Amino acid sequence: MKTLAAATLQSTAEVGATSPKHSRNLPAIRLVVLDVGGTIIEDRGDVPETLRSALANHGVKVTPAEISVWRGASKREIVRHFVEQQNTTPGADREKLVTAIYQDFNARLGEIYRTVPPIVGAEDAIRKLRESGYLLATTTGFDREITLPIFHRLGWEKYFAAIVCSDDVALGRPAPFMLFHAMESARVNSVAEVMAVGDTPLDLQAGTNAGLSAVVGVLSGVSRVEVLQREPHTHILPSVANLPALLPAKG
Repeated sequence: MKTLAAATLQSTAEVGATSPKHSRNLPAIRLVVLDVGGTIIEDRGDVPETLRSALANHGVKVTPAEISVWRGASKREIVRHFVEQQNTTPGADREKLVTAIYQDFNARLGEIYRTVPPIVGAEDAIRKLRESGYLLATTTGFDREITLPIFHRLGWEKYFAAIVCSDDVALGRPAPFMLFHAMESARVNSVAEVMAVGDTPLDLQAGTNAGLSAVVGVLSGVSRVEVLQREPHTHILPSVANLPALLPAKG
């Protein structure tokens, strides 16, 4: 059976992936943790605009550029950040404002995500990885109210050992806690056996902060290759559709 390092070289040649100049031999991966928006579900730019609009409706003015650096983070944490940055009312009142904005955002986004399609090739890749013997999980900056209906609509729950959302942990990305929670749910003990895959710098930072052996960026979402290359990573692929070529079938 080929090692992941050998598969990396083949994948780089075949699908145009990039990887660090000094590759290291990686142990066998058991668990692949996939981001959701921009990685397995299309990102059409709805989230930043919906956040900006919900904030503005409650008197908190932010620009698209200010929101863009938070791509991949917990959406409630993003709201709280901008409210605390601009609002000087007492803590209890600020928290009520955070909740009101977040509920507004969630209601709008829930409607939008009733029709957002998967990334082209994502379902085939997910199915192939499961057939090849890998455990799968997802992590996302969305909460369960947004996330679970997406998976139910697509019939994807059966593929995943864990679907971890931002409201399952104390801190979202770049904190590593969602990845650790996915490991716990999948009963994988070692970070050396885990790969994280995502389309934003925060996705890669979370994988690095978790100490994972494999941290993979994909170009199907919001980030250009030069942006992802600035972050520590082991691979950059065109999309999640290229993952089966990177990971050998388990013997």
